[in-house]
Amino acid sequence: MKRIMSFMLCLVLLCSLLPTAALADTGGSGNLDGGGGGLGGGSGENYWNGGNDGVRVTVVNANTGSPVTTSIDITNITPTVQYHFGKVSKIQYLSGTSLSVITGTYNYKNPDITMPRIVSADGSVNIDAIKAYFCSEYAVQTIAETTGISYDTLISGEYKLFLEPIAYFTFQGQKVAMTATEAAMYDNLLSGGLGSKMGSLTHKNLPFSMFLETPDLGFTAYSGATGQNQSNDTIIACLGLGIVRFAGQPPTPPPVTSYDYQYRVDTDVITPVTLYASGEINPDSPAKVTFRIKGSTYTVSNIVIPAGESQLVWCKWHTPSSPEEITITVSSTKGTLSQTSILAKIIRLDENEPPNPTATDRNDGFSTVGFPSRAVKASASWGVWWAQWHPYWVWISHWVWVGGEDGSWYDFGRWEDHGWYDFFRDNYSASLSGSMSLLPDDKVPTASGSTMKSGYGVKTTVNAQFTTNAPSSHVTGAQTATAYFPEFHYKDYWRLLDLTASGYSAQFQFKTNNYSTYNRRVHFLPIWYPNGQYTVDTYIQDAWTPAGMLSISIRDAVSISGSLYDDWHLAPINP
Repeated sequence: MKRIMSFMLCLVLLCSLLPTAALADTGGSGNLDGGGGGLGGGSGENYWNGGNDGVRVTVVNANTGSPVTTSIDITNITPTVQYHFGKVSKIQYLSGTSLSVITGTYNYKNPDITMPRIVSADGSVNIDAIKAYFCSEYAVQTIAETTGISYDTLISGEYKLFLEPIAYFTFQGQKVAMTATEAAMYDNLLSGGLGSKMGSLTHKNLPFSMFLETPDLGFTAYSGATGQNQSNDTIIACLGLGIVRFAGQPPTPPPVTSYDYQYRVDTDVITPVTLYASGEINPDSPAKVTFRIKGSTYTVSNIVIPAGESQLVWCKWHTPSSPEEITITVSSTKGTLSQTSILAKIIRLDENEPPNPTATDRNDGFSTVGFPSRAVKASASWGVWWAQWHPYWVWISHWVWVGGEDGSWYDFGRWEDHGWYDFFRDNYSASLSGSMSLLPDDKVPTASGSTMKSGYGVKTTVNAQFTTNAPSSHVTGAQTATAYFPEFHYKDYWRLLDLTASGYSAQFQFKTNNYSTYNRRVHFLPIWYPNGQYTVDTYIQDAWTPAGMLSISIRDAVSISGSLYDDWHLAPINP
């Protein structure tokens, strides 16, 4: 009865709306252009056979959306795959994982009970059948066995299934496997080279085979047009995904905020928008985007984008020195902007410093807790389009009879350049890594290496390494680091660290402690802290890119053995 009720409550948040005039139906045996050629502007080296599809399944935490297992690919066919991109989910790509081509073995699972067709050429996908299949006891039992999670645990409400459609097709003569997200990211790397050959599949039929009906796990529901190819940015953000939830789970709502961006005071930041081009924007008439912030105007000029594509456009600016809310307005001379009004909230982090511990403090009921989950994004990628004229000279004849009856025809024609613009995409990336050293302060008299007694102070040095191939106008190094402490369960109180070295190799230390007799850069441990590991959790952020802020959490610990009281010695005064 438990299993029956679980699946009565199982819901799938995916919708399939394929255009009826997408590609010719080949009955599963021919390629989609119906004549042995490729899709779009392709050739016989670029094609897809109907039925060559599958689904990537990732088990994720129902609350955070974080993957808890390696993804698995399920397909009805026995695919020949010469290269693929591994078992990476859309969630991981959006968290900063880079696309990586793999030419090794492609692992997949054939179900005993055949899946419904996932990707269709003519709009004949049965979305109800897909929902029923992935809510069936058989499918979920198969996923549980393959991922190593017990069936009852999987349907308990603790997890959700994240689904992504896969297409197996031939591109440039090689057989490949890609999700919709991977196809869009790969097309970015190829400056549109995949979409120009396989766009009807990779930029329409594949991404539109699944998308959300209602928001969940931070992903928006798609409500735009479904009868045309979509830009890479749109596909990566909200197409080519479905979510299965169990036991009456509601969708996980996005955080409720009244602002679009939250920045820290006195910080270099980047504010981006996406510019979509339904028609070609070329150097003959480029686009210009203008940001207006607190009376200042920031203009980005000479923007070019191929038809049907998009690009991030941004401004780099410095936040004010005090908290406030700022409305940023954005306008463009061409194309369509993702936002024309942005609300930014400016906050400060230096108002929650820990209280000074005293020798009489007690906390007899204290117990340690696990580390909190913070939003981290260690890498990001983006691109900028540029165009180059491709000359194509054509002779335009203009024949004229010259010389009367004894004359002849002369061609007074001219050469005309009937060329076009070729578009290219410069791809950029950035990553953030860090290290942390937590040690007893130099003034601790009885410390030995990283072992010390409670009641004394610790010092720290935090290093943040920012790596990028982009110009400095695109990015900032890490600018903010905040330390959280176990005696406060890593919340309520924290220390905003001093930025002692800025740039791409940033360094942070504790600020000078107002309660330190020697004006040391320390944090004092409470005297009651128990023996064992004392771990400080440091959150590094404000490393900005056009594709969002990079942030990481790093930790280090000292060992506590005894307390400051053990160093006190009481003896009678000599008479």
